[in-house]
Amino acid sequence: MTIFEDRGRASEANFAREEEMAFRITARRNRLLGGWAAHEMKLTPEETDAYATALVHADMEGGGDDDVVRKLVGDLTAAGLDHDEATVRRALAQHMIEARRQLLEAQ
Repeated sequence: MTIFEDRGRASEANFAREEEMAFRITARRNRLLGGWAAHEMKLTPEETDAYATALVHADMEGGGDDDVVRKLVGDLTAAGLDHDEATVRRALAQHMIEARRQLLEAQ
């Protein structure tokens, strides 16, 4: 019975590591995406940091990528920029790749 229990514990530990990594990648992606959007809106460095942090926190409140995209499109439109949902989703995908690369290199 201990072999099965050991396998179960190992599987649970692996799942927990994968979930943590997915969370960290998404948080990093949102921070990078917030920096991109802040640059597009020509925010100051202090405003950029605050905006990126707010975007990370907004995603943690639930809703996933759709809420992040809606917030970004709304904020970019309010800033007078013509960035549609497709543009934001492309940026989201690019920053996801970059976030994954950064975290995997850091390990």
